[in-house]
Amino acid sequence: MSTRTRIVAGLATSAAAGAVALAAGLVAVAAPVPSGLVPAAGTQAAVTEPPVVSATLARSYDAFDARQAVAVDDRYFYVVDNRSITKHDKATGRPLLQFVSDPDGPIIHLDSAAVVDGKLYAAHSNYDESPMESSIEVFDTRTMRHLETHSFGIFRGSLTWLDRHDGAWWAGFANYDEIPDGGSEPYGETYQTQVVKLDDHFQVVEAWTIPKPILDRFKPMSNSGGSWGPDGRLWLTGHDLGEAYVMTLPSAGSELVWAGTVTLPGVEGQGIAWEHAGARSKLWAIKRSTKQAFSFTVPIRSVADPVAPAWQVLGPGHFEQ
Repeated sequence: MSTRTRIVAGLATSAAAGAVALAAGLVAVAAPVPSGLVPAAGTQAAVTEPPVVSATLARSYDAFDARQAVAVDDRYFYVVDNRSITKHDKATGRPLLQFVSDPDGPIIHLDSAAVVDGKLYAAHSNYDESPMESSIEVFDTRTMRHLETHSFGIFRGSLTWLDRHDGAWWAGFANYDEIPDGGSEPYGETYQTQVVKLDDHFQVVEAWTIPKPILDRFKPMSNSGGSWGPDGRLWLTGHDLGEAYVMTLPSAGSELVWAGTVTLPGVEGQGIAWEHAGARSKLWAIKRSTKQAFSFTVPIRSVADPVAPAWQVLGPGHFEQ
């Protein structure tokens, strides 16, 4: 099924999600149609994409190295820069410890991180050098000492995020339309970006693509952040825009299903992290230009899952010709 057909099939879901948002005192905002996307006959351009709702800023923190991403656990948040990660007290915002790599490498470009069982798993790449190399760098959250590494070598792109969900690892391998300094070819091409599921040994089990209308918003950059939410859905961000895309796994095919968009006021893309605290769960992000970390309250229930495709099994006399 084409992207356009799937979006039209989801119109009923968009209307239902809008009703939920109104009941909660929120208004679903109609998203514009991306360039090159033509609505099907009989539909309105204003409702060809999933619903858009807005998150509410819960708290902001000064974070002097907030350039790439933020990770979070129950007591601390961890701000990620290219070659450093700073541990902050969540109650006061005060920086406590900082890991800093040697300026001559081998750590070049830390993209984001996730806290899993007392360890900080950071996505790392050699961006924007070619060919693309990626690794996972692991730290002790208590001491911020580097513990171990797993190298992908030259792989599916540039590793930008990693998370743990449902007994597996999940990761984003970004590719870009941007042409690196001194180069003549795009850095992998944005449409080659993939989300992958990995086993406990970081071997790929499955892989999916991201819908092209979202990739068009990422261009010329790519998918920078990813985190599984308390709603059991995957939340993705790009490099520049202040919005997160709520995704579900498809019932068939290889493309993730776009359930909705949540605007994040003040955010300028980059890595995100869900703080899992039950009903008090917050989504964390950064703002590069002001070097801040943010936590948001998100109207998760205002984004409904898309309607599943209607399968048919036809008997004799009813076969499609």
